[in-house]
Amino acid sequence: MISRYELFSNSVACLYRNIQKLERVEMEKYGLKGPHAQCLLSLSRYPRGLIATQLCEMCEKDKAAISRTVAELEEAGLVTRVERNGSRYRAALVLTQKGRKAAAEVSERAKLAVELAGNGLTDEDREVFYRVLSLISENLHEICRDGLNN
Repeated sequence: MISRYELFSNSVACLYRNIQKLERVEMEKYGLKGPHAQCLLSLSRYPRGLIATQLCEMCEKDKAAISRTVAELEEAGLVTRVERNGSRYRAALVLTQKGRKAAAEVSERAKLAVELAGNGLTDEDREVFYRVLSLISENLHEICRDGLNN
């Protein structure tokens, strides 16, 4: 019999792989990679922009990954840096008009994917699922931070 741990970890891994695949396929339309989707969507919620460290936190990515992603988004003309006090240090990362359009399209595709993935769920099922998923995520975050206190 499969243990709860195996079922949980295999299911989460499968979900993650499928999300990555969907992001990769959708972002190919823009000549970009899957990780760019998360950055575009995060930046679209902040019209005045975010600094790189904020984007790292929102996307749960390290600084190097965000730096590469932002450089590629800039090269594609989707993101620009807005200097503060004449300095690029802690410049706000802001979507360009082209970036806002791409983010809106990606957002619509993401909404469709979530809707299709939730086929057969009631609103109550969805509410319970997201509440439980958030609680498990928070608990695992604490366990990773504090260790398994046995």
